[in-house]
Parts: sequence; structure tokens; C-alpha cells
Amino acid sequence: MRMFFATAGALVAALALGQGAAMSSAPPAPHPIVIAHRGASGLRPEHTLAAYSLAIEQGADFIEPDLVLTKDDVFVARHENDITGTTDVAAHPEFAARKTTKVIDGESHTGWFTEDFTLAELKTLRAKERLPQLRPGNAKFDGQFEVPTLAEVIALAKQHRVGIYPETKHPSYFASIGHPMEARLVAQLKAAGWDSASAPVFIQSFEVNNLKALHKMTRIRLIQLMDTSGGPADKAAPSYAAMATPAGLKAIATYAYGIGPNKSMIWTGAGPQTSLVADAHAAGLKLHPWTFRAENAFLPAALRTGTDPAAHGRVEAEIRTYIGFGIDGIFTDFPAIGVAARKAAGR
Repeated sequence: MRMFFATAGALVAALALGQGAAMSSAPPAPHPIVIAHRGASGLRPEHTLAAYSLAIEQGADFIEPDLVLTKDDVFVARHENDITGTTDVAAHPEFAARKTTKVIDGESHTGWFTEDFTLAELKTLRAKERLPQLRPGNAKFDGQFEVPTLAEVIALAKQHRVGIYPETKHPSYFASIGHPMEARLVAQLKAAGWDSASAPVFIQSFEVNNLKALHKMTRIRLIQLMDTSGGPADKAAPSYAAMATPAGLKAIATYAYGIGPNKSMIWTGAGPQTSLVADAHAAGLKLHPWTFRAENAFLPAALRTGTDPAAHGRVEAEIRTYIGFGIDGIFTDFPAIGVAARKAAGR
């Protein structure tokens, strides 16, 4: 990607000193949206109604459920269909025989998988913290919360008048085992009254053909996710790097409303900002980078506090930097910090 001459390092230095945005490549979005990444997952176990409810209390505009399917084709919110690390399934002797090894998107995984459980069976499990070493406070809630369904997430969002931002997880894999996602998801959202570009919904995916199929089925806004390496699991594009070029972004704009890039594709935490924001906007795309987390382990070196990976650094300054770059929304595990950063950036 092309580089701008204005350095993000200077901007971060100014933010750290409380001087506001020093310089940016584009004017900030008028009101960048705050997306609660798996709920307020920095404070409660991810993808639980407790995490989503706290995110809403903290002012998130959207709550994000990652969607996988059960054996009886019900959408549930889990980061992966492998639930070994996010539920207490290993402590249930009645399910011991279901531990297995599967190849998903070219990688081997051993554990327990949602597609091997009915919803009724999944509801006997309880969620647990995925990152206990970094988030021991979350681990104190282990065993308290169920695995929520998409229907439950929709009901919560409607009750509090916030949006949802679902991600289809491994859609080509699920299709390959007889559980296609697209028509089922569109039907459920339509039943909720959401079938237009003005609906409080974004659908995101790391795959391409999944989004192209959805583009033909619904007017709901679609977001193409992108990472710093690799490419879509459905092999519909050579790499995410190729998709992030001006030509690649123009192709994305034929089926998607925006992109959800790894935040490092915009700025690595040192040196100048890349041209991705400008290139995406030139193609008519919005940008919602991921994921802003408070722990030092996830922050650029200049924004860390001390050396403990679990200690919280200056993520608000990081978010304000990206708002200065002109992004249109942020994914964060700490919605209250995202809301505060947006407010500060707007002053």
C-alpha cells in the first residue's frame, strides 16, 4: 500500500499529551460507530447475553455475535464452532465421546463442535472466558451464562434499540457439511423486520462468495473482513493484500458496503499510516477496523503501560488516533472506552 507522509507517531504523541489530533489523512467520520466486539468482552465472557447487555449499558451502537450453526440448524453466538475453549463442555462426561478432530478451512482442530450438538444440548453447557490469563476478572464469571441464540441476541438488541453486526463463521465449511448459512440467516433477519440498507444490521464475513450470495438475497449492508496475512478460506481471492489494493477495493464495492480490516492494515503502531482509508473511501467503501483492546498485549509499544501483558494501556488514545485517520467505526472489547474516545475526538 502507498504511505502518507503524515506520521501516526506524531499523532499518538499529541494524544498522549492531551493535545488532541495533531494531523490526519482525512477528516474524522462525523460519528464513527462503536461496535461491541463479542459484547463487552473485555469485562464479561465473550458472546454471552451478559457481555451484550453490558455493552449496551456502556453505549455501544452495535453488538456483534459471531454465528455458527447447531446440529438442528439454529444460529448460536460463539467465536468458533469449536467450543472447547469457550464452554465447559469438557467437564460434561455425557459428551466425552463427541470429542473429535476436524479439518476446518485447511486447519486441523481437536475438540467439540457446535454442529454435533442440538440446541437443547448446547443449552446445558455454560460459557467460560477464552483468555483467562489476560482477563482473570472475566474468568470469575465462568459457569454462569448460557450459549445464546441469534434469536436471543436479536430480542435483546430490539429491546434496547441497538443494532447487531453478525459474522458468518466458516460459511463454506458449514455448506460443505450440509448446513448452508445464507438463506437461513436472511430469513431470520427478515422475520425480525430487517431487510433493507437502513436496517440496524451489518453482516460481515472473511469469505467472499458468502457475501456475494448474500448480496443477491438481501439489501442489508455487507462488510468484507480482511486480515494482515492469508486470504479468504473459499479461495475467491488470492490474498487479503490483493483485496486491499485500489483495484481489489473497487471489486469489493460491487457487493459490499464496506470493509472490516485488521487495524494493522491501516497503521502498524509506528511510522506512517497506509493509504487504505483513502483508497477504500475512494472506492465508496466504509471502514470498520478491528479490534481495539485495552490490554498491553494488544497495543502498540508506544501505548503500553508497564510490562505486564494483562495490564491496561492507553487504548483510548489509540482509538482517537484511528478516528483522526477518518475511519467510520471501530470494533472494541471495551465499548465504554470506545464511546469516550469518540466523544473526546469530537471535541
